[in-house]
Amino acid sequence: MTSRRALLALTMIAAPGVAGAQSRGAPAPPLALPAGMSPLPHGAYRVAFRGNATTLPDGAAEALAEIGRRLAATAAGSGRITVEGQASGPRNDASTARRISLERAIAVRKALVAGGLDETRVDVRGLGRVPAGLDAADVLPPGAVRAGQRG
Repeated sequence: MTSRRALLALTMIAAPGVAGAQSRGAPAPPLALPAGMSPLPHGAYRVAFRGNATTLPDGAAEALAEIGRRLAATAAGSGRITVEGQASGPRNDASTARRISLERAIAVRKALVAGGLDETRVDVRGLGRVPAGLDAADVLPPGAVRAGQRG
């Protein structure tokens, strides 16, 4: 009798999760990232840029559109996404570095929106030159660690 109750309890506990999983569909397959893109902790992604370039690297627009589609479809579909642009130079012109980093972040946002993510959910930050000296833009979903909070 005890094993029957245990089985019934397990069935009742597992049933909501199974039903929920079926209504949401199968999990999305892993995302194939092009050269120049890499995953970061907590579901974040980094897009690397070359020099002072502000256009997306080859293949990045398609990958970012897919990320935008996935972010739009998540259960937490109302959270804020932050795109942080960074630039390594020029060292003697903070204004230019800020402009380059902002243009990078805007290019990434456009690609995310092309995938179906609501533009009003995306915050864009041009960080300019950062101590790490990166030429990149980071896509930070809700809950991801922002640049000012990284260790």
